[in-house]
Amino acid sequence: MSGFDSNPFADPVDVNPFQDASVTQATSRVAESLAGYNPFSGDYSGTTIPVSATSSQPAVLQTSVEQTPKAAAAAAQADLVKQQEELERKAAELDRREQEFQNRTASGNAAPGTKENNWPPLPKFSPIKPCFYQNFEEIPEDYRRTCKRMYYLWMFHSSTLFLNVLACLAYFTTDQNRGVDFGLSILWFILFTPVAFVCWYRPVYKAFRSDSSFSFFFFFFVFFMQVAVYIIQSVGIPSWGNSGWILSISVLGTNLAVAVIMMVVAGFFTMNAVLAVILLKIVHAKYRRTGASFTKAQEEFSKGVLTNRNFQNAAASAATSAAQGAFGQNHQN
Repeated sequence: MSGFDSNPFADPVDVNPFQDASVTQATSRVAESLAGYNPFSGDYSGTTIPVSATSSQPAVLQTSVEQTPKAAAAAAQADLVKQQEELERKAAELDRREQEFQNRTASGNAAPGTKENNWPPLPKFSPIKPCFYQNFEEIPEDYRRTCKRMYYLWMFHSSTLFLNVLACLAYFTTDQNRGVDFGLSILWFILFTPVAFVCWYRPVYKAFRSDSSFSFFFFFFVFFMQVAVYIIQSVGIPSWGNSGWILSISVLGTNLAVAVIMMVVAGFFTMNAVLAVILLKIVHAKYRRTGASFTKAQEEFSKGVLTNRNFQNAAASAATSAAQGAFGQNHQN
């Protein structure tokens, strides 16, 4: 109740904040420390504050290292030398390409703007020259591995046809009535080896190289038939020139060695069929990611036909012949 007894209108009591015990003790310590300090004597006997109490890390002055003119000139000279070496390297590369182009043009091996054929790899003294240009480095990296696999499949295809000739020859030696199979096996080897290269390997090579929709569609059309041919060859219908399973099993009772050879070839034909189906799926998956379509294939075909010089010459010749024939008839009339 003492709080209610005081007069609220009375003057407030002056309170000296410096009369507090803690404040008085702090000010007395500061006075004692300053009393013994003489700025001219160079000797301080008072209490000092350690450095570790004020700062945990010392202040570091960042000094800027200025490059001397001599060092700057040396660095600039090094840059100029490096740029000169790069320019000389590019000039040498351009000279080398120009020299190769002039050599090809002078020898007549290649027309201007074309690349020199390098496949099949034949010796220089051979009268037969390479017919195609092949370089897997010009294939995009995403498709290069698949393109190489297609090339290896073609090589395996050709080797199987050659072994088929040997198997049919062995079969012909045991049965003189099987000359038809031996003759057809030679025909299949001579015919299907280059046809497979031109009709389904080169189209897929061009499709991967230039992302051609027309080449993709042409490859799919031909390769589907190639898979069917592999299946027929692996079956081995008699008198069809294929050392397949049916023909090889029929020889088991007469000659076991020949039957084993023919079974090996039949197994190779089966492997061709299986690998062809697998690679067909892989190529189709990559084709779907390229954005190719049948409409683009039609446009590429029409542009290719209209811009083909042989087609243009043939069309011009046909038009000239038709015009001359019409003029001759009118003149006779």
